[in-house]
Amino acid sequence: MDSNIAIEARHASKIYELRGKQKGEQGQKFYALKDLNFSVQKGEVVGVLGTNGSGKSTISIILAGICDPDEGEIKVNGSQALIAINTGLNQQLTGMENIELKGALLGLTRSKIEKIKAGVIEFAEIGDFLYQPVKTYSSGMKSRLGFSINLCLDPEIMIVDEALSVGDKGFAQKCINKMKELRDEGKTIIFISHNLKQVRDFCDTAMWIEGGMLREYGDIDEVCDRYAQYVDYYNNLSGKDKKKERDRKFAKRIIKNSKQSFFDKLFAALKTR
Repeated sequence: MDSNIAIEARHASKIYELRGKQKGEQGQKFYALKDLNFSVQKGEVVGVLGTNGSGKSTISIILAGICDPDEGEIKVNGSQALIAINTGLNQQLTGMENIELKGALLGLTRSKIEKIKAGVIEFAEIGDFLYQPVKTYSSGMKSRLGFSINLCLDPEIMIVDEALSVGDKGFAQKCINKMKELRDEGKTIIFISHNLKQVRDFCDTAMWIEGGMLREYGDIDEVCDRYAQYVDYYNNLSGKDKKKERDRKFAKRIIKNSKQSFFDKLFAALKTR
């Protein structure tokens, strides 16, 4: 892997299984992500676009190292942190205890953890709620805490998954301003958002994932323009036609013969040898 590349995907796919309609019935398997190929340069800021259910959150947890692709590979060159609502937060612990837990899991020294605490207190601006259980937080406060913790960990690669979609606009702008500083320092940022204006203003490159597949990856304005056209087209469809569009995309993701028995699969595999 080239030392100038932060992330590289080669024929990467993630497979999930749907529950059967009846108890005990095996569900169909489908591609949450299918055959992704791309590379992200170090210091690049990539906006990830896609309609609901397209696979954006799946790619975020793979890039963060929470799970692996089932086919192909995704290589990440550098320490990474996922910033998403609730991700990595223990609901029963206080905000401060979550900071200590995160630091301990990463093997940080006590002095480093104390430095992170000070940074979170300053950036999150949630006052005494830091000493209350996270389960009592609003979604906006969880976003503040999660963003602040991961920001203070100072990762080389930041994956931001809709973390700025909740809470007040003032804090969202504060986060954007901080991420611009990190961008100018050469950090690699993957920015997943439905907010096209934020993506256009903040990112260098855009990645459009639709129906689990990479539809476009390139110039920020060109990709955003075509994505906006598709969203307008989709929103203007009737309810019946929207369902047809969703069904068409999902049909491409279904793994055919996913219900065949183990012995059928074994026999098919032996035949190819």
